[in-house]
Amino acid sequence: MLEFRLLGPVEAVIGGTSVPLGGLKPQVLLAALVLERGKVVSTSRLVELVWGEDPPTSARSLIQTYVSKLRKALADHGAPDVIQSRSPGYLVRLDGARVDADALALLLSQAKQESQHSAAARLLNEAVSLSRGPALSGLQDTLLRGEARRLDELFVSVQEERFATELGLGRVDHLAELTGAVTRHPANERLRGQLMVTLYRLGRQADALACYREGRDALVDELGVEPGSEIVAIHSAILRGTLELVPAEVAPVAQAAVVPAQLPASPADFTGRVRELAALAEGLSGEAPAVHVVAGQGGCGKSVLTVRAAHDACGSFPDGQLYAELRGTSDVPATPGEILGRFLSALGIETAQLPESTQERQELYRTLLSGRRVLVVLDDAASEEQVRPLLPGAARCAVLISSRDRLAGLAGALFTELDLVTPEEAHALLARIAGDTRLAGEEASARRIVDACGRLPLALRIAGARLASQRRLPLQVLADRLTDERRRLNELSAGDLAVRSSISLSYRALDAAARTALGRMGHLGLPDFSTWVVSWMLQTSEAEAEKVLEVLVDAQLATLSGADAAGVLRYRLHDLVRLYARERAEADEPAELTASTARVLDGWIALLGRTTSENPPAESTWHPAAGHRDPDDIADMAARLPVDLDAWMHGEEPALAVAVERAAATGLHRQVCDFVAAHSAIEQVTSRKDLRDRLIALAMTSAHHTGDPAVEADVLAQLAGLRYAQDRFAESRQLFGEALSLCRNLHDVRGQAAALAGMGVACREPGHLTEAVHFLSQAATLSQALDDQVRIGQVLRIRGSVHLELGDYPAALADLSDSLAAYQRAGSRRGVALSLRSMGLYHRARGDYAESMAACADAATIFAELGDDLMHSYAVRAHAKAQLRAGFAAEALPRLEAALATVQAHDDRWGQAATLRVLGQLHLSEGRLDLAQDYLDAAMSLWDVMETPLWRARTEHDLAQLHQARGETDLADAAFARARTVFHARGSREDKEGL
Repeated sequence: MLEFRLLGPVEAVIGGTSVPLGGLKPQVLLAALVLERGKVVSTSRLVELVWGEDPPTSARSLIQTYVSKLRKALADHGAPDVIQSRSPGYLVRLDGARVDADALALLLSQAKQESQHSAAARLLNEAVSLSRGPALSGLQDTLLRGEARRLDELFVSVQEERFATELGLGRVDHLAELTGAVTRHPANERLRGQLMVTLYRLGRQADALACYREGRDALVDELGVEPGSEIVAIHSAILRGTLELVPAEVAPVAQAAVVPAQLPASPADFTGRVRELAALAEGLSGEAPAVHVVAGQGGCGKSVLTVRAAHDACGSFPDGQLYAELRGTSDVPATPGEILGRFLSALGIETAQLPESTQERQELYRTLLSGRRVLVVLDDAASEEQVRPLLPGAARCAVLISSRDRLAGLAGALFTELDLVTPEEAHALLARIAGDTRLAGEEASARRIVDACGRLPLALRIAGARLASQRRLPLQVLADRLTDERRRLNELSAGDLAVRSSISLSYRALDAAARTALGRMGHLGLPDFSTWVVSWMLQTSEAEAEKVLEVLVDAQLATLSGADAAGVLRYRLHDLVRLYARERAEADEPAELTASTARVLDGWIALLGRTTSENPPAESTWHPAAGHRDPDDIADMAARLPVDLDAWMHGEEPALAVAVERAAATGLHRQVCDFVAAHSAIEQVTSRKDLRDRLIALAMTSAHHTGDPAVEADVLAQLAGLRYAQDRFAESRQLFGEALSLCRNLHDVRGQAAALAGMGVACREPGHLTEAVHFLSQAATLSQALDDQVRIGQVLRIRGSVHLELGDYPAALADLSDSLAAYQRAGSRRGVALSLRSMGLYHRARGDYAESMAACADAATIFAELGDDLMHSYAVRAHAKAQLRAGFAAEALPRLEAALATVQAHDDRWGQAATLRVLGQLHLSEGRLDLAQDYLDAAMSLWDVMETPLWRARTEHDLAQLHQARGETDLADAAFARARTVFHARGSREDKEGL
């Protein structure tokens, strides 16, 4: 069993063996994750906790390293997958794990509910034994010091209760321990009062009075206050000699004679839920088993689980088991008075003796259960108001409740949130009902059925029952029927079981706003969605949208899936709930659905438009077309977006893709094109090329439907930009050329400038340098005529880099200087960073390595602040290469390896090839020839795939030097000759410099 220990030095213990956690920083990271109890902690928050206000530039990478090492250490000891990545950071899975701080709080809570001091003392002694010193020992000087204080204060509360219980039992053998506690906490009046009572009972009245004086002095000196009434009363009683010396014992309560046994039969085909059953069994077997609520959506198996758990726990409740079906989802829920009457009858009360009022029945019910150990099972509860009168007053009784509502208002209740079964449990349940032989040989079809049922137990039971009753129905046929979303709910019906009916029970209980929201979300079909999306759908505020969503969550029709990088809550619908909601929406308000979808796209378009206008990109600023309505709260929403926009986009994009597909299917073609244009303007998304491919393909089709050549030209340019990002340079150049032709026909100067700039950059990478200058010069002329500072900055930066490749250093410096100035005028920080990096390349080519490193470092800083880790790696690579040239290879190596990991994570082939080449050059300079060849060969392979002969030739020139170092003269001469041929053909600076 995995145990996390926070009450002392931070430890992870598995099977009695301590897991090595490393130094202070990994301990802070692990403690921060455990303290959030399964919730996501963002990477930025972890950086803050680990380093405070002055983190290193590599902080995020170091966090990844610490997480990796912690994962490995836990996995090596038999606990894999404990730390999981979840946007925007990480979480710790506590499934089955024990956290000593939680155990401490639970034991304290149970002890407070005990009516007998002896039982409470056992619990509190166990709680005290959990402490191994000050909480989070060694971490008190970090930002976790507040959590350390909280845990220490919790432990003090345990000590207070324990000493109170010991005194209640007449014990005084805790004197030394209590004296130490008062010394550590001199202003704690409760502890000091307990010490006074202990001393008094030991016959040390003078010491007790001295203890009071010391406490009063401490309070007056430190806090400027007099002692409270409780300790003053103890002091007075000691002075009068009236303080109780031996407390009275509590008399036992007699057991009742009647032992009810009302549990229904446990289902024979119960499958899975091992973790949940174990947790309930542990909770029900304690001395103070309390109230347990099993909550979940309709059809998830709540009733089956509670009955099975109740049967398993029967041995712990010798005084009987009461059971009631509360009919919470029916039109006529059971009343508390009705259920109390049945319970009282089961406990031996004659019908004629039943009290009339619910209040009198409740009092009699609690009286009969006092001192007994009875399990009460309440199935399908509607609300806290229905349940509260049915709760026993006796601490030794337990209550097990199932409900679609979380019943969060039940104070002190323990909650089991019942999610879907695992894929393995789902398959096992289907096989248990349909029969193992029925599934044999059709595993693929069985998996499709499980997927279509969404791992919902009710749906799986229905599918299994159909297969069991229709022995000749092939699994493939049922799988095909269930795959059709329009038929799925019809197919999931057998006898008196139906998924549609189960969901409708919850749907009918909703108010109008919640029904509308659920229907529109079902129609839109998003995999998950934020409160912003729902506010746009409903044309309401974010706060009102969140209230509606909370209604759906409480009804188990929606699930809170976490918060995105902007701190906005996100929710999701189960597939079967989504299909039902879609049916209802298309039946109830078909005319409104297209408008609702349009509002969602308008919201995203407005949000992205605000982002690009307030934070200008490094290429061209996108301007939204007329006709889009901005949501009322859009300015506030845009202001809350994180600086690391990529993190937010990453979480939002699955929903974006589905929404755009739905919009295209409903004929919102203009909005589809405008949205995709806005999305493409956010440059940080370029690493997720598959999503851009999907969106632009939709936009291409929609552009044709609009019949507007200007829209078609814009989408063609977006596709060309994507092909460039995919290293498909020839195709990119062709598409930019097609867009240029359309823009010229339309006399669209801005579009022509963009297309010409694209053609120039698409020529640069394969080494068509003269052609690149030709196109970029035309683009520069048009951009300057438009006074488009962002485009001017982009075009001059690229042209400056081409001049650098050609060896025309004065022209390169002039263009790069003008580019930097244009970006500064436009307020584009990313553009400034790109120009600084290019300026760093210029200084390196001129041999000014200090200037080069300074420019690249400034660029890296800006990219890090913008959250653009890909371009940050480019700046790091440029800086490291300057370090290498300056003779600092050892310092450059780890930074290059980190940069390589980043470009590999982004699947950036160009970045990989360039970084591999520099690593090869580094190892070559250090005489590690075999390593150098490995890296250079890998770079050569990538240049070949991308068809970039100039860069391939440069790498082959490096290989020629490697052969030369080995004394392989023939190989070196041949490689030099091939490289120089390319340099000459491309007119690159190497040809001019005679390399």
